[in-house]
Amino acid sequence: MGDQATPPAPELAEMAISDGPSLKHPFSDRAPVRSIVCRPDGGAGLAGQRVRAGGWVKTGREQGKGSFAFLEVNDGSCPANLQVIVDAGVADLSTLVQTGTCVLVEGLLKVPPEGTKQKIELRVDKVLHVGPTDPASYPIPKTKLSLEFLRDHIHLRARTNTISAVARIRNALAFATHSFFQEHGFLYVHTPIITTSDCEGAGEMFQATTLISEAEKLEKELILNPPPTEADLEAAKLTVGEKGNIVSQLKAAKATKEEISASVADLKIAKENLSRVEERAKLKPGIPKKDGKIDYGQDFFSRQAFLTVSGQLQVETYACAVSSVYTFGPTFRAEHSHTSRHLAEFWMVEPEIAFADLQDDMNCAEAYVKYMCQWLLNKCFDDMELMAKLYDKGCIDRLRMVSSTPFERISYTEAVRLLEEAVRGGKEFEKNVEWGIDLASEHERYLTEDIFKKPVIVYNYPKGIKAFYMRLNDDSKTVAAMDILVPKVGELIGGSQREERYEVIQQRIAEMGLPLEPYEWYLDLRRNGTVKHCGFGLGFERMILFATGIDNIRDVIPFPRYPGRADL
Repeated sequence: MGDQATPPAPELAEMAISDGPSLKHPFSDRAPVRSIVCRPDGGAGLAGQRVRAGGWVKTGREQGKGSFAFLEVNDGSCPANLQVIVDAGVADLSTLVQTGTCVLVEGLLKVPPEGTKQKIELRVDKVLHVGPTDPASYPIPKTKLSLEFLRDHIHLRARTNTISAVARIRNALAFATHSFFQEHGFLYVHTPIITTSDCEGAGEMFQATTLISEAEKLEKELILNPPPTEADLEAAKLTVGEKGNIVSQLKAAKATKEEISASVADLKIAKENLSRVEERAKLKPGIPKKDGKIDYGQDFFSRQAFLTVSGQLQVETYACAVSSVYTFGPTFRAEHSHTSRHLAEFWMVEPEIAFADLQDDMNCAEAYVKYMCQWLLNKCFDDMELMAKLYDKGCIDRLRMVSSTPFERISYTEAVRLLEEAVRGGKEFEKNVEWGIDLASEHERYLTEDIFKKPVIVYNYPKGIKAFYMRLNDDSKTVAAMDILVPKVGELIGGSQREERYEVIQQRIAEMGLPLEPYEWYLDLRRNGTVKHCGFGLGFERMILFATGIDNIRDVIPFPRYPGRADL
């Protein structure tokens, strides 16, 4: 018997015989709902096949005086549900029909009667798993719920149509990001989340420190085990003196080697004890300080450290060695902002290209945005249709327009002139328009939505409103910076040609009032093998806002962090 293979369970054997490879999930004993209902024929061609399907009940209702039940089951693989029919003789229907219940069922796919919207349904003869829910306490009923309400139930909100669709769109855009840069010869580089430099120079950074937790730990320890008193310290010193005298006396008396060695060992123990007592006597509760300031020399990294606001500076080190690189990861801002466009933790895509200037930068950024828009149209159309139905009727048309239309390119000076003309023509903005201002979202959206009605790239901004690392233009007033403005969100991408001239960037750092020491390594790139290079940053969540038409950035990231909230 030991040489014989264990036969598969009968139901698994049936699946193996009848279930085609296109249906079966590669790492699960079920067929994803998408593989059934998202076929061109809606699944009708699968009639007669035996499948196993699992998911969560969106809606359920008992019919035929409780003789059977209809379930709409979704497993997150697509927006559409699989209609499941279960007879009362197969399972307890009252449990199955509750919204939120998880089921794994098996049966035959059949074409439903004419006149129904479904092209296929599953007639169940086996219920293999039920994860019940309590309808009295389950917070995600089948009624329409606001996105604000769902933020209070962050652990369950992915079960809703909107959030699961956003998750699939986000996944598609991430895949498209890697595909675009990989296809164009870029190297993916992981930049640090903990950094010691401030890329933006704004100072709104989260600090990474162990000083507070270490101080709390020390405070508790000192309560349980109080530090030595002056008397304890004097007693330890006295013991060392006594032990030292004994050693001296033994040596003077020419005692045996064994006696002297034993006495020296006692002296060593006394000195070690004194050292411990002296160290503990120095311990003071609270954050360690030096010269009246916090002593970061005692922190984990022996210096101040922060959560990164951008991976750009670090990824430049690789651009200046392997030419074309990008980083894609989380970034952090400690801004006390409660707007619909700000998060404390968000994701950035930041490519960097060596031997390239501002024109190359704009060309790359435009191609990347178009690529993502076309990717969604090709790969996520069903989810985009849901967004169009629920949130923004024009979102699909917007993707089509952006993917196929050349972006307008104007200088900052020209942009301000156009805005000033609009003001003279009667347009009112909350923020005054004049040369030198940082364009507000209302200005950006007016340029792209009202004047040009397509994406706009604004370039050559005043140096006073841009970062120190952007290349100074010949007019000494502007820098080689560019922003891509799109309908719905305004600024989507910010980028620039980087300042590769050592003397100029050193002067720019000084002008911005930043200390040179943290940027010495960055200056070193200019001292050694400097090269013309450029790059940009795309706020990933802003791209999702632009694509979906959803209004609040907190609803397009799985676990939003903003002032006062960091759930899970």
